[in-house]
Formats: sequence, C-alpha cells, structure tokens
Amino acid sequence: MTQQATSPQLAPSFGSVPIEHYLSELAAKVPAPGGGAAAALNAAQAAALVAMVGRYTTRAKDADNRPVIDRIIEAADASRVRSLALADADAAAFTAVGAAYKLPKDTEDEVAERTAAINAALIEAARVPAAVIDEADEVLCLAAELLPIGNPNVVTDIGAAADAARAATLSSQLNIEINVGALPPAVGVEFAEVLLRIDEIAARADGLHGDVLRAVRG
Repeated sequence: MTQQATSPQLAPSFGSVPIEHYLSELAAKVPAPGGGAAAALNAAQAAALVAMVGRYTTRAKDADNRPVIDRIIEAADASRVRSLALADADAAAFTAVGAAYKLPKDTEDEVAERTAAINAALIEAARVPAAVIDEADEVLCLAAELLPIGNPNVVTDIGAAADAARAATLSSQLNIEINVGALPPAVGVEFAEVLLRIDEIAARADGLHGDVLRAVRG
C-alpha cells in the first residue's frame, strides 16, 4: 500500500486557546505555529481594531455616517473571522509540507508520488499567505475609509490597524516566496500577481500611518 502524506493532529484552533498558550507554542521548538500563523493573526488584529473604531463611531453626531460605519464594522468582523481561520490553515499547510517531505522515495513511483505530494503541499502553503494578503488589503481599504469619519478619540487605533495589516502583508510575502521558490517555475507563476501587489499595499499602510500621525499631532 502506498504511503500518503497525512497531517498529524494539530493543536486546537488559535481562536480557542489563551494568548499565553499561543505564545508558548510560537516560542517552542515545534514546526507550527510560525511566522505564517503570526501573519494571519496580525491581519485578524487589524480587522478587529477597525471594527472597534467603527463601534466607537456610533454616536448621535455620527448618524449621517451610520450606514457606512455599519458596513465597515460588518466587513471588518468578517475579515477577522477569515483571518483567524487562516492562522489555523497556515499551521495545517506547514505541517502537510513536512509530512510530504517524509514520504518514501525508494522507487521511481514513490519518488514521483512524493514529488507530487510536496508540490501540492507547497502550493497550499503559498495560497494561505496569499489569502492573508487579501485580508490585509481589504482591512487597509476599510481603515482608510474609516479614518475621515471615525471617532477622533480612537484614531490611533486606525494607525495600529494599518501597521498590523502591513506586518501581515510583508510576513506573508516571505512565506509565499520561500514556498514558491521550491516549486517548478511554471507552477509558482500563479503567485506572481499577489507578489506584485506587496509594495503598493505596504505603501498604503505607511501612508495611512502617516495620516494618523498627522491627525494626532494636529
């Protein structure tokens, strides 16, 4: 019987464990969680911060902007949920890559099956951070839309959201690049578009941080 790449039992979802447990696992000598999960959680934090600012912008004086604010809150909450799920997906994908590399390679058939399994696992391991970048991009759009109408008492949290989204994007870039680098060029080409967006997303995050800083300084 041919051995298949299987994922060992993973830790509980990041959404269900205390932060200290997550940090202990992150600091431990274990394959996952790692930088990919941290990137996804940065995106989740960015989304949460945007939603929080939105909820602080539901005063009577904000009535004219309430439909926009409600939409931003709903979108940010949804992004937070997706980003949190991506943290789990990243840990699973990384574990699957390790399992694929451990497959036997004693015969030509086994070598071919192992190569196919490795490539499939690497593609999934690159698709997860690509999805994280999409979430960070969306959160930045929401944050930029919220800044002019958000409650000025919590404006710094919009800046913090931009910084977290930037970190999520750049960390995800690293994880895409290392996985794509191990793939045949023809296979890795599907990630070219998302990689080309990195600089633009980072520049928007830096711009939003600067806008918040100027607002704070008056």
